[in-house]
Amino acid sequence: MTIHDTVLTGAVFRPGEPGYDEHRLGWNRTVDSRPALIVAAATGADVRLALLAARERGLPLAVQATGHGLIAPADGALLLKTTALDQVTIDPERRTARVGPGARWADVNRAAARYGLAGLAGRCGTVGVTGYTLGGGQSWLSRTFGFAADSVLRADIVTADGVARTVSADEHPGLFWALRGGGGNFGLVTALEFRLYPVARVWCGMSFYPIERAFDTLAAYRDWAPGEPEAMNTAVLLLREPAAGRRVLAIRAFHHGDDGRRTLAPLLAAAGPPLVDAFAVRDFPAASQATNGPDAPPMPNRQEIEMLPGLPDDVLHAVVEAGSADSPLAFVDVRHWGGAMADPGPDAGPAGHRGVPFSVQGVAAYLSPDRGPVDAALDRLSARLRPHATGGPLLSLLTDPARTRAAFTPSNYARLTELKRTWDPDDVFHLGHHIPPATTRKDLR
Repeated sequence: MTIHDTVLTGAVFRPGEPGYDEHRLGWNRTVDSRPALIVAAATGADVRLALLAARERGLPLAVQATGHGLIAPADGALLLKTTALDQVTIDPERRTARVGPGARWADVNRAAARYGLAGLAGRCGTVGVTGYTLGGGQSWLSRTFGFAADSVLRADIVTADGVARTVSADEHPGLFWALRGGGGNFGLVTALEFRLYPVARVWCGMSFYPIERAFDTLAAYRDWAPGEPEAMNTAVLLLREPAAGRRVLAIRAFHHGDDGRRTLAPLLAAAGPPLVDAFAVRDFPAASQATNGPDAPPMPNRQEIEMLPGLPDDVLHAVVEAGSADSPLAFVDVRHWGGAMADPGPDAGPAGHRGVPFSVQGVAAYLSPDRGPVDAALDRLSARLRPHATGGPLLSLLTDPARTRAAFTPSNYARLTELKRTWDPDDVFHLGHHIPPATTRKDLR
């Protein structure tokens, strides 16, 4: 395909052609996109050409690397696939990584580990680095080092006018601020550079306990979490143990340091003797999988998340009920945040809500055509949580595009809409977590 007298290097797929179905599907099979055209970029220049092609043809533009963050269908759109742009370059002296828009966290983890370094990786190794980071990015090391977006140093992007730009704290600082948590609303990233941290080995894992200990352990977590050291990152879950198929209580821990068992002692005492004790010291690439469990294959699923200032008994009862033996949910996750996330420094981007200490997340796969039981269980959990929640979710864990505005503080959202007006007044980047342009005409470059 030729665009503005330039030949596109990557492949193009149209409906009905071989490869179309393979490329249109993302990880979350609940979203079944039917794009008018798919461009599988082979070079950074292809990214710009795909944008120009969409604008020239009057097509909406959607972007997909791994498809983990897919929340809205790209029906009738030009779908830009960046999966092949998966380059990863580590600079051990500067402690940085530079990645292409198709890179996955598993690739970064392996490459950085050779130098005793780690990035603020997603829980699943198959998650794409760029989309996760633009949405904020919550890592197993986020209480220790902050949001993944806080570690971004610069980005090469193509803005809505088709111009390739480099943005950083010194170049287009307003746009740089918006990229670090504002999602994909401001440009197409062709390269991302971010800090790495000296994390060679961690004490981590996910250990299982009798589900009968769930309420007491959650109550202990509520009391223990405010004093949790920043080196420790934890969550308490109710889930179905993959090996045995039984419902269990689980404690996840990721400790930047030596054995964290003494720090976790109040939780471990409340949980009682473990069914499976999986805590151990591991290198960073192995630690992520050990703490999260195996990466799930593509499937239709639904998840709901609420942020909470505290964990009153009614919330704990709702969590226990949602994770009960007959629940259709894959897991219910109670996680403590804060730490470095809540104290990022004056130059931080719009990722947030930073000061809210807890989240409750329910996740379920649609394993049969009848989605009623899953939807009823998640709707019931959300209704129980809502009176106690802030109403402001974390963007990269949010799957409901109608709640995008609530993922930001009011002042940050207002600034984002003004920057959108400056950089994308025609609202080219509107599929997904959409931030519309402001009606004012401030130029915030």
